[in-house]
Amino acid sequence: MEKTLYTLIVHSENIAGVLNQITAVFTRRQVNIESLNVSASSIKGIHRYTITAWSDKESIEKIVNQIEKKVDVLQCRYFSDDEIFMQEVALYKVVTSVLMDSPAMNEIIRKYDAKLIEVNQTFSVIEKTGNTTDIMALNEELTAQGGLLQFVSSGRVAITRARIEHVSEYLEKIGKKYGIRNL
Repeated sequence: MEKTLYTLIVHSENIAGVLNQITAVFTRRQVNIESLNVSASSIKGIHRYTITAWSDKESIEKIVNQIEKKVDVLQCRYFSDDEIFMQEVALYKVVTSVLMDSPAMNEIIRKYDAKLIEVNQTFSVIEKTGNTTDIMALNEELTAQGGLLQFVSSGRVAITRARIEHVSEYLEKIGKKYGIRNL
């Protein structure tokens, strides 16, 4: 079966151990998590997990169903890249002398619309916000120039193309069902 990079967005209450429960589902299905980002959501008291994984549609649907069965999980949905807006952030630490002595380094930084956020006598730090492809391409070009000391990239952050978060609709429906206001 053909594998696609799916982005899962999971909403849960902020309770210790939920992340472990979620990642265990991937482990049992032998699906590797490519990136993971956990943060507060736009709803007070609700956390959001953005997870990417290569999988086929049948397996990702099973993973989503298993995650949704977890007691502390409010909702889990999966998306293809065309259904979301996404970004990553990367930092690159390079030797300052290599950066200053190589006109190609400055051209590369401009080419990828990256920016210098620190320059000192020893090292310089470059920041790039964008998609995985551009972040990795910049990494390759900086590596080829020599002097790359460190590289780190965040996990994907994503929002849906829908008008509101789907979990908002879910909470509203649950609140109406049980006569609870301001969920």
